[in-house]
Amino acid sequence: MQWIALAANGGTIVGLLMVIMQLQQNRTLMRAQVRHELATTIVDLLNSSASNSQLASVLRRAALGEQLTEDERFQFRLRSNALLRYWEDVHYQFRLGLYDEVEYSRQKAAWKATFASSVGFVNYWFEVRTLYSPSFASEIDGLLPPQADKQPTPGHP
Repeated sequence: MQWIALAANGGTIVGLLMVIMQLQQNRTLMRAQVRHELATTIVDLLNSSASNSQLASVLRRAALGEQLTEDERFQFRLRSNALLRYWEDVHYQFRLGLYDEVEYSRQKAAWKATFASSVGFVNYWFEVRTLYSPSFASEIDGLLPPQADKQPTPGHP
């Protein structure tokens, strides 16, 4: 009887170890899937700018703080919102542990570079920052250039 109980307990332990291994494999798979989906999203955003010369012009002029028409400002805001929502998703996935520390730090470096090179994007952020999660907004605020003016320039993106 003791041998049967011992065998049953051993079987239970082996079963639990297999479940743990499956959970680890599922986590790895989920991280890979999240990473792939995020990469696909940013590639789509970048391709939309690269393949549309009018949008590229809007983004370049907004980055320089140049005046945009109402339609161009609307286009810039939509594109900027899409980029910020993507960033917020990366931030969220990182907080869930589905994005690793090294990749996330490189993402933040890219975000910082984007703000450093775009007056229009900084202005837009200050207009909409309250529409994003507080933890994400705090993260972004820490990446802004030191000279960033917290007031959007009228008539600019």
